Amino acid sequence: MRLRTVLRSCGAKTVEPFLHTLVAYESSFLTNEWAVWGRDDQLPPGGDWTTWLLLGGRGAGKTRAGAEWVRAAALGRGACFSGRPAGRIALVAETYADLREVMIDGVSGLLAVHAPDERPSWEASRKRLVWPNGAIAQGFSAEDPEALRGPQFDAAWSDEIGKWRRAEETWDMLQFGLRLGRDPRQVATTTPRAAPLIKRLLADPRTTVTRAATSANAPNLAPSFLQAVVGTYAGTRLGRQELDGELLEDREDALWTRETIERAKILVPPELTRIVVAVDPPAGGVRSDACGIVAVGLGADGRAYVLADETLHASRPDVWASRAVALWRRLEADALVAEVNQGGDMVRAVIAQADAEIPVIAVRATRGKWLRAEPVAALYAQGRVRHVGAYPELEDEMAVFGLDGLSNGRSPDRVDALVWAVTHLMLSAKGRGPRVLAL
Repeated sequence: MRLRTVLRSCGAKTVEPFLHTLVAYESSFLTNEWAVWGRDDQLPPGGDWTTWLLLGGRGAGKTRAGAEWVRAAALGRGACFSGRPAGRIALVAETYADLREVMIDGVSGLLAVHAPDERPSWEASRKRLVWPNGAIAQGFSAEDPEALRGPQFDAAWSDEIGKWRRAEETWDMLQFGLRLGRDPRQVATTTPRAAPLIKRLLADPRTTVTRAATSANAPNLAPSFLQAVVGTYAGTRLGRQELDGELLEDREDALWTRETIERAKILVPPELTRIVVAVDPPAGGVRSDACGIVAVGLGADGRAYVLADETLHASRPDVWASRAVALWRRLEADALVAEVNQGGDMVRAVIAQADAEIPVIAVRATRGKWLRAEPVAALYAQGRVRHVGAYPELEDEMAVFGLDGLSNGRSPDRVDALVWAVTHLMLSAKGRGPRVLAL
């Protein structure tokens, strides 16, 4: 492990000359030793598990991790199998074409990761790999789950299970065949999707999960890809799923869907006629909720434009007040809207201490959060609210905000601040200076 740490801390200009100083055997060993070069999230986790689920973004190195795990299993090098080869291995792809083009012949596929003297041979007519030591890996398509009825295995690698059309049926057939040896195990590599099978595996105590973002593998990706694709999709729902490897899902009773939020995103706002910064102060205490701070502008076209989310965790009022005032100044906002249910005089006082000239519009909640948020959600559905850029944490709250609040039970501080700002600009009288609005 010390050698791995040293080599991975060096740049290519240092490592390549070092490898050239070694004799052929030593150089070949180091070059092909995955435990030296693989990232922690690409190496098999420790502990007692049946399924290793690797959730990763595009180009994060999922295929390489799966191929290296199969290689170690077939050659008896994996700690998972106590140093003995896994004689029978299942390889399951979305289609037979994916099996051949990605898992077998791909740039990071099984044929590519083996050294010449240990490389298996591909028997295309039988859809199987045969290693020199006699280990066999048989290929299957998730479109034909019945083909898994009968064969049995020590190990299995399933690729892109989030895309399988007959996912659960195929997975179940595979589990019946995973019955050889003392400790049959499997790895599943996929870009995360809110598919029933992935949710099922995440809830299974026999599953160990690792996650990898595209950015983790940046040194091995084309700069043009990082600039064009990553730059374009960073922060969007598609980018968070396909690049960051996040599992994003909607809540059935949520006021906002992620699809609605994605449709609301733009890059540049039109001329703005008014800007407000809304503050939802925490209830207080060391373990208080976050202070929601969201800025929204009113466009000349009559739409609302979300401009910033500066929400932060801070138990001291002067800290969150300073953050809100700084945002107000940066955007040259017209007013600061603040909820005063939790100590109205205190809220006004701490903002005045930061800047006594700021016009504070006090708002007081008289209805539940859901009822206050409903009209704002309706504006989103009508296309009358836009997000200038991406606000992942705010959008996550919106997507899991239901009748009983957030799915995690926490306070929807970002959503509250958003609702106050949009309500002030779009659903109430505006521009008459400091006053109290009861909603």
